[in-house]
Amino acid sequence: MKKYLEIGKIVSVFGVKGELKVEPWCDDPALICEFDTLYYKSGTPVLIERSRVHKGQALIKIKGVDSPEEGVKLRGRVLYMDRDDVTLDDGVYFWQDLIGLSVSDSKTGEEYGKISDVMQTGANDVYEITDSNGDKKYIPAIPDVIDRIDLEAGSMTITPLEGLFD
Repeated sequence: MKKYLEIGKIVSVFGVKGELKVEPWCDDPALICEFDTLYYKSGTPVLIERSRVHKGQALIKIKGVDSPEEGVKLRGRVLYMDRDDVTLDDGVYFWQDLIGLSVSDSKTGEEYGKISDVMQTGANDVYEITDSNGDKKYIPAIPDVIDRIDLEAGSMTITPLEGLFD
């Protein structure tokens, strides 16, 4: 598993004191605001002086970035979180850990493909499964369908609802 996970991208400067707008790549922009340290892809720490949510984005002030001119140089940079800085509840997973899991039928053992995307729909997430031919199937991420997730084995077993793949 990757130590650092993408959490958002710096999209612009906000104001005149070097604050940055971050497009969240997580469920809630408030999650970004919980960190005192984020990271660049290289693993270089990014020290956060303060942060807040504003219109669905996170506004962060990075230590040492004190002007719009300094901030604009960071536009387009992806920010990462250290997975060790977050404790997940049982049955909750990082999307990036689900991508690539092989999906099979709990009863028949039939292989459906691998999870290629996770989408939020409001009521529940939906997992996109892509088979070896590139064909896609979609399953709701609900307990009636998902039987077991084993990140170490790289697998998920499911019981498709009647008519789900018709």
